[in-house]
Amino acid sequence: MLYMSSNNFPRVFLNSKEEKEIQQGFPWVFDNEISHVKYRADEKDDKSEWKNEGLKECSVVDGALVEVYTKAGGFLGSGIINKKSKITVRIIGSEHADVIMAAPGDFYEKKILDAYNMRRMFYKDIDSYRLIFGEADFIPGLISERFCDEKGRIIIVVQFLSLSCEVFRNEILAALKKVCKPDCIYERSDVSVRDKEGLEQTAGWIFGKGETQFTIIENGIKLGVDIANGQKTGYFLDQKFNRLAAASFCKGKTVLDTFTHTGAFGLNAFKAGAREVTSVDISPEAVDMVRHNIELNGAGNVMKAVCADVFDLLKKYENEGKKFDVIILDPPAFTKSAKMIEKAYGGYKEINLRALRLLNEGGILVTCSCSYFMETNMFCDMLMHAAMDSHKRIQILEKRGAGPDHPVLLGYPKSEYLKCVVCRVI
Repeated sequence: MLYMSSNNFPRVFLNSKEEKEIQQGFPWVFDNEISHVKYRADEKDDKSEWKNEGLKECSVVDGALVEVYTKAGGFLGSGIINKKSKITVRIIGSEHADVIMAAPGDFYEKKILDAYNMRRMFYKDIDSYRLIFGEADFIPGLISERFCDEKGRIIIVVQFLSLSCEVFRNEILAALKKVCKPDCIYERSDVSVRDKEGLEQTAGWIFGKGETQFTIIENGIKLGVDIANGQKTGYFLDQKFNRLAAASFCKGKTVLDTFTHTGAFGLNAFKAGAREVTSVDISPEAVDMVRHNIELNGAGNVMKAVCADVFDLLKKYENEGKKFDVIILDPPAFTKSAKMIEKAYGGYKEINLRALRLLNEGGILVTCSCSYFMETNMFCDMLMHAAMDSHKRIQILEKRGAGPDHPVLLGYPKSEYLKCVVCRVI
């Protein structure tokens, strides 16, 4: 990127009264919020004329650093423009553009060091955790996991999900290497959201090399991770402390762990002294990993893996009159858009209703949603109606979210996506 003085950077002006969310911390500017763009006809020439044009007409290139202003001309921050995306500007800092571009390497090193130091308050060197949580860590579009395998190797997995971080790829990778000193870095930018950003999907080693399957230790349990073929970045780190909380109810109990992925909830239950654990997933690959993890932990006498559709299996168990003491529901997001929320509500209600019918008196339901659009009040409303239809009463013992490696940024509600509700069913 060409370094220019702040006088030369393109300026994006918002429509009237569109600045409130950004002032509260929201880091996105949508295309319909933009009034016009002001930019020099020749960005290299300080004396060239300024143009004022609409977003569609302006010739500012995608990936350019721009400054964002209110309709009245108040400075809001600097970000990367991408006219291919509905999220047209992702704000990367409150500094003026020339300050950022004077030393972009230092700019990103400071951000990554700050994120790293925050995690070190909660996690040990031998822990695996989310290192960068995109917008919530002030690096829009960047997801980074720090895995520590049982041999002590540090493997970082990165996802560049937006153009706003892709244009600073070299600076970000250099900062990750300097701050975290990883043995290797693997990229999992093979996701459809990059298509919306006009970016190609890509995956593979980008620094060092090693095995893409390895074992980590979480809550004293050995867990296999497959960063090349596993969902998202290979493992869901956000439920670490919720798994521990759920396990506290499992001693001597029969446990059903659904949508299990790697069997982590079930293995925490096993470690806590569960009498019997059944872990279920529809994916044969996931079930293979669960069986691998059962063997790793010597849990075969207590725990079994079942490959089945959870909806169908819950119906089958109900017809058979099967009962459990603890049921864990940790499904994938049933909706990724507000338009589908009604259908998602129905899906969540069905699995929770059937789970409630399968629980013994005084049983524990640990029920989760990772969909931002299913917000907490709506989720609890769904639980209430599921309880009514199953002729049960529910006491909520605890409402939980993601761990501190997934911080919630005030003003950016999408960072508060995970709900985990622990219920006693009577």
